[in-house]
Amino acid sequence: MLRKLFLLSIILFFICSFFNQIQAQYVYNKLVWFDEFDGKGNLPDSAKWSYDNGDGCPQICGWGNNELQYYTTSRPENARIENGKLIIEARKEEFNGAKYTSARLVTKEKGDWKYGRIEIKAKLPSGTGMWPAIWMLPSKWEYGVWPHSGEIDIMENVGYWPDSLFGSIHTGSFNGMKGTQKTQSVVIKDLSKVFHEYGIEWTSTSISFFVDNVKYETFENDNKGSEDWPFDKQFHLLMNIAVGGNWGGKFGINEVIFPQRMEVDYVHVYQ
Repeated sequence: MLRKLFLLSIILFFICSFFNQIQAQYVYNKLVWFDEFDGKGNLPDSAKWSYDNGDGCPQICGWGNNELQYYTTSRPENARIENGKLIIEARKEEFNGAKYTSARLVTKEKGDWKYGRIEIKAKLPSGTGMWPAIWMLPSKWEYGVWPHSGEIDIMENVGYWPDSLFGSIHTGSFNGMKGTQKTQSVVIKDLSKVFHEYGIEWTSTSISFFVDNVKYETFENDNKGSEDWPFDKQFHLLMNIAVGGNWGGKFGINEVIFPQRMEVDYVHVYQ
């Protein structure tokens, strides 16, 4: 009996190893865009990155989730290159009527892709009120305003739940306004202490979410049209730290934690 159990355990081990190897095999392997943040100068490469500028109040700037930061442009206090890393820093300071500053970097018109594998290695900020995100938006909004043209959240974290990692998609049918967004969470204990690689592989039939090359969710194209699946157009990448807001500020903001930073080691895009 013990011999049979031992043999069964060996078989199960090899089956799991086999599927893990399959899981790590990607469709896309040609590097088409990257930034490893090892260039000269202390600002992000302007050939690859632009900035969204303004506060997080949708009534004023037309986007945002009522966050309390002001996103600045070309300001090293909020976005800079340091020791081969991109630093996005949220600070407690008065700026253009806001009480906090941060940065939201975007690749729009400098890095836009339809399908591919996107990988970002990063270490996250910590503390109640922090809301870091690595995500994607459509470059031309061909199916209409948000959420009809889609959103892909490669990584979201909220500081009041420090172990939280979320991967999500939003569409006309499935979105946060209705509470129907397609999302999956993973618990990881050291998000603010250790660099992890966050990624997706996006094809015409599915979007799979990965952390450290381990797949934790796949959202399938149900072939019912753009309200369910608007992900057949070009999207670009965004990286930011929000302060407070509808989700990140649910339990307030710890005022003594600032400044807080997200450190990014690299961004790789494969097709």
